[in-house]
Amino acid sequence: MGKTLIELDEQALAVAQAAFGTKTKKDTVNRALSEVSDRVKRHEARLAAERTAAEALDLDALLDKTGYRPGSLAEEGRAA
Repeated sequence: MGKTLIELDEQALAVAQAAFGTKTKKDTVNRALSEVSDRVKRHEARLAAERTAAEALDLDALLDKTGYRPGSLAEEGRAA
């Protein structure tokens, strides 16, 4: 872990400390960074899942009725 000297918004820090239940500035900042990192990872995972679902589920094929129930009774009746 690296050491960095930064200026902090004290009001925002106080709100974050209350929300996280942290006692020190260091713990609060690290918790906030971790929360953002986790949020980004969840968002990226959701996008990846959506892409995978879109690739796996070809809606155009489902909407194409030309191949709908080949060999069905209605088609057999027309053929006879």
